[in-house]
Amino acid sequence: MDSPDLPLDQVLEGDCIDVLQRLPAESVDLIFADPPYNLQLRQELWRPNLTLVDGVDDAWDQFGSFADYDAFTTAWLSACRRVLKRNGTLWVIGSYHNIYRVGARLQDLGFWILNDVVWIKSNPTPNFRGVRFTNAHETLLWAQKERGVPYTFNHHAMRALNDDLQMRSDWELPVCTGRERLRLNGQKAHATQKPESLLYRVLLASTNPGDVVLDPFFGTGTTGAAAQRLNRRWIGIERDPHYAALARRRIAALPPAAGDPAVFANRNPRREARLPFGALLENGLLQPGDLLYFDGHDGLAARVQSDGSLEYNGERGSIHKIARSLHPGPCNGWQLWFYQDAASGERRPIDDLRTRLRELFSHSNEEDQ
Repeated sequence: MDSPDLPLDQVLEGDCIDVLQRLPAESVDLIFADPPYNLQLRQELWRPNLTLVDGVDDAWDQFGSFADYDAFTTAWLSACRRVLKRNGTLWVIGSYHNIYRVGARLQDLGFWILNDVVWIKSNPTPNFRGVRFTNAHETLLWAQKERGVPYTFNHHAMRALNDDLQMRSDWELPVCTGRERLRLNGQKAHATQKPESLLYRVLLASTNPGDVVLDPFFGTGTTGAAAQRLNRRWIGIERDPHYAALARRRIAALPPAAGDPAVFANRNPRREARLPFGALLENGLLQPGDLLYFDGHDGLAARVQSDGSLEYNGERGSIHKIARSLHPGPCNGWQLWFYQDAASGERRPIDDLRTRLRELFSHSNEEDQ
């Protein structure tokens, strides 16, 4: 349950270290941080057509030394750790200029790194001077507050987002351009505005609807925009009043999130009520004597027995045991056995029947209440 003292869906102006001290301890579910990168730029950068590259030369990215940057990093990470719930996680993004130093501070403070994710920019800025490789990626570190504590990872949502393939740790996404890029008088409103697609993926992966997401370097509000689209609550901290005002206007202009909570629900079969295969027989979704087809193939058919076992080639056993005899190694019988749908004539996984039965049980419970 959210703390009543949390300033939800608000941009808080001020230095993040100071503001974080005023928030309740262990009150937020996830933190996304896009801190200054300490780029250490020493000269202007020009394109071949003699136009100046709009690089990051803002005062907020200037530090006197690596020691100064390390002290700053330790301070804001410590403040974030205090407000993060015990089962919470933190994402931080950076480039080669700072991410290794940030990673070391994370580990020193007791965070446990779960992944480093590479954001591969499909449209990076070229290296116009031609003295090194084009910087075509940034790195995100994903860490949990306390090693071994259960945390949120919506594996099945990530698979669905990726055309039902397990999502890898290299994400190819374009940089923020076009209509998404906020501009004032034709110039970038913020030098390092992140694409909303990146934050959408981060939040879908590691939060649930209603979770509280905090961004201590809110900028122009990309984290808040993605959170609002996904029906998450958010808190933004930004010390620049100009950026804070832009973020408020940006988020206020967004259309309201979908009204149906089911749209945002993350399916996790591991948390669903367990139903044995025999329940399909007990509730009439299958009949004794029906044929099931292994992976949909005609030549590999097993007959359903009245006790919920399968018989194939003289052997009897569960849907998983018979599946393993046909496909050695780890396998899930719910996904590998197909039934013949009487209405359509199609063969469909028996897991579809299990889903239908869960829906029937759910409706029955609602009617009883």
